[in-house]
Amino acid sequence: MGDENMFYMKAKKEHNISKTRFECRRDNLTIRGTGYRPIGINLPIAIVCHGFMAFQSIVRQYAIELANMGYLTYTFDFCGGSVIMGKSDGLTTEMSVLTEVKDLERVIDYAINREYADKNNIVVMGCIQGGYVSALTVAKGKYNVNKLVLFYPAFCIPDDANAGKMMFAKFDPNNLPEIIRCGPMKLGKCYVEDVIKMNPFEEIKGYKNDVLIVHGAKDKIVDINYSKRAFDVYKNSISNRNVRFEIIENGRHGFSKKIDKIAIETLRDFIIS
Repeated sequence: MGDENMFYMKAKKEHNISKTRFECRRDNLTIRGTGYRPIGINLPIAIVCHGFMAFQSIVRQYAIELANMGYLTYTFDFCGGSVIMGKSDGLTTEMSVLTEVKDLERVIDYAINREYADKNNIVVMGCIQGGYVSALTVAKGKYNVNKLVLFYPAFCIPDDANAGKMMFAKFDPNNLPEIIRCGPMKLGKCYVEDVIKMNPFEEIKGYKNDVLIVHGAKDKIVDINYSKRAFDVYKNSISNRNVRFEIIENGRHGFSKKIDKIAIETLRDFIIS
């Protein structure tokens, strides 16, 4: 499936990048995504994860940037993780942070098994909930992830669950309904149950390599203090080599095109450092 529907596009840096639709499985669900392959073999791998209620096209600009830098890059839709536009199987009422960790693991498995991929050189990147999922996944130590990139990661999710208020949803954390309405998305109680006892800053300690956290100073959805605390956790890990926390002064939740240019420059600098 990974070699179907291939076409070529001209990238900004005049590299030829092949864009390929791919599929892989998690339990009985099909995960659907897009691969961006530069010319060459033994390519380093990058996986880019979208946020809550979003879809893979939202992070396409980061994937293209990483592909331009020589990375075999993949984006995908989490199972049950999108309100609209999502191509993967799954119900929103069966999605949680932990099911998304499993989705990400399956995509990494797919990537490292490409004959032209370097399974020992991996970047994992995620935005918002996708950032939290990325941090949890790499902390398990299953893969040789060299760099972790987090854009306004939602380390707030467990605290929000305990407070009974998550984005647009309000509920009694001690008496969870079967269905929780969160704006346009219906969540199952598993979404809360899977995170309510988590301490994210303990969970992420297992990752020992390079980290970049980027957060907007004017983010009103995910408090920047969660990123500051995550930075401290990573920085205080003895094995960590290059841990950076970049605050974008005028950045809000969901970067504008102008702010995104700054974020992409920061990403590029981190990757080549």
